[in-house]
Amino acid sequence: MLTLLRKVFGLREPHPILRRNAQLFTDFNQGRPLHEYCFTVFDTELTGLSRRKDQLISIGAVRVENLQIIPGEQFHSLIRPDSIQPNSATFIHRITPEQLEDAPPLEDVLPEFIEFCGNSLLVGHFVDLDMHFLNKAAEKELGGSISNPSIDTMRLARRCQKAQNKDFYGGCDQSAACNLDALVEEFNLPKFKPHDALEDALQTAYLFLYLVKKFRQDGIATLKELYGAGRQRGF
Repeated sequence: MLTLLRKVFGLREPHPILRRNAQLFTDFNQGRPLHEYCFTVFDTELTGLSRRKDQLISIGAVRVENLQIIPGEQFHSLIRPDSIQPNSATFIHRITPEQLEDAPPLEDVLPEFIEFCGNSLLVGHFVDLDMHFLNKAAEKELGGSISNPSIDTMRLARRCQKAQNKDFYGGCDQSAACNLDALVEEFNLPKFKPHDALEDALQTAYLFLYLVKKFRQDGIATLKELYGAGRQRGF
């Protein structure tokens, strides 16, 4: 029936890699202890922040298993966009048009990244933005979206700050910054080079593990409970 509808509306069949990706999560269980899951902590660099017109130019990721960063298990690639003209974002990520000229195209990088992720959960800081661009790219190149559930460290950090900053009357100071650099300072985490996809992925991984440790001390033990703590949408 789905195939017929796709033909009627002129839609592409999803690429085999997306069909395999979806099959990995058909019986996904949120009730297991957190240390039993595999996580891919990732970050992207973009030509800009317009969800309509901007594109991916870099993806970086590291693997977390048994709540530990796995040395050597990482993914990093530049991506050649449709236009490689410099813009205001170039001054932030410092990826030059010359670097992008020799970078592989999205159609090559994206399947490799999906294979790298496998059956892991995706973790990012303000992950909704990264997932928007990943799924926009997957729709364009592969005819569908990525099925891996995601976790947002920004939402988890907000919950952690709220718990730590309650005043005598039960209120909470909402002024604390939640960008990655500010949280690194606040929680005294190791510092990595900002605005580099792989370095930011490592930075986010350290933040994620710090937050998970905090939540486990408060009795949050399963993925479902972690989703509840961040008040975010699960799978």
